Amino acid sequence: MYKLIAIDLDGTMLNKYGVVTEGTKQTIKETIQKGTEVIIASGRPIDSIKVIAKEIGSEKYFIAGNGAIIYDIKKDEIIYENFLNKNKVLEIADICEKNNIAYNIYTENTIIAKQLRYNVLYYYKENLNKEEKLKTNITLVDDIREYVKNSENEKFLKVTICDEHKSIFDAILRKINTISNITILDVCHTTKKTIKQGTEEIDIEYYYTEISKKDVDKWNAIKYLIEKLGIKKEEVVAIGDNINDREMIKNAGVGIAMGQSMPEIKEVADQVTENNENEGVKKAIESL
Repeated sequence: MYKLIAIDLDGTMLNKYGVVTEGTKQTIKETIQKGTEVIIASGRPIDSIKVIAKEIGSEKYFIAGNGAIIYDIKKDEIIYENFLNKNKVLEIADICEKNNIAYNIYTENTIIAKQLRYNVLYYYKENLNKEEKLKTNITLVDDIREYVKNSENEKFLKVTICDEHKSIFDAILRKINTISNITILDVCHTTKKTIKQGTEEIDIEYYYTEISKKDVDKWNAIKYLIEKLGIKKEEVVAIGDNINDREMIKNAGVGIAMGQSMPEIKEVADQVTENNENEGVKKAIESL
C-alpha cells in the first residue's frame, strides 16, 4: 500500500482554468479515507495552496515554493524552510531591472509584481471567481527592488522570470547563472495557460523559469517529510507535469507524469497518465 501521494497543482491537479474537478476531489478524498496521505507539492505560496488543500480534504501537510516550505495545516505553521537570502533576491532583481525583463517574487504569503502579466495575470483571473479569503495574494508595487530592500521579516521562496522571446529569455538566464548558491529551473519550452475574458478564452504563452535557493526542490522536501512520518521512499507516489516535478517523479517509489508533460519528464516517470484536461490525476490514483 502506498502511504503518501504528492501531487503538483498547475498543469496537474488543476485543469487549464485552475480548477480541481469534482471527480478528482472525490477520488482524493476516498484515498485519504482509506489511509493514504495525499499532499499538494506546488510552487505556489502558502495561502494559495491552503484553499485547494481544503477543497480536496488534505488536512495535514503541503509543500510550497517548490520545496522551500513544508506547512503543517493543523498546527498552522511552517515545519521546514529553505528560503532565498534577501541579497540573492536583490542580485536577481538587479539583472532583471537592467535588462527590462518581467519578474516577480514569491514570499511565503504573497506574490510581488509590477504588473498583471504572464503567471500573475493567470492568478488574478483565477481570483475573480473566488471569495476574498480564498484568493492568491498579489502585491502590485511600482519598484520591486525597492520594496524588497525595505522589507522586514519577509521570507522569499523564489523569483520567477517570464518573457515571450526565447533569445531574450536565454540571455537573462546566462547572466543569472553567474550568481552563486541558487537553483535555476532548466526550462526550454513555453508555458501555456488559458484565461477567460468575458465569454472569450485567451491562451497566453511565454518562457518561464523559477529561481530558488540552492538544493531547493520538491523531492528534498518530501524526503524530510517522509523521514518525519516514518514512510519509505518506495511507499511514495509523485504526480506532476513540469521540470520542477522532475526530481520527485524520478525518486518516488512510483513517479507519474501527466499526458501533456515534456519528453524529459515522461522519460524519468514509471507511468504516464492522461493530461490535466482529462482528469489525469484521478485516473492515475485509481490505477494504483
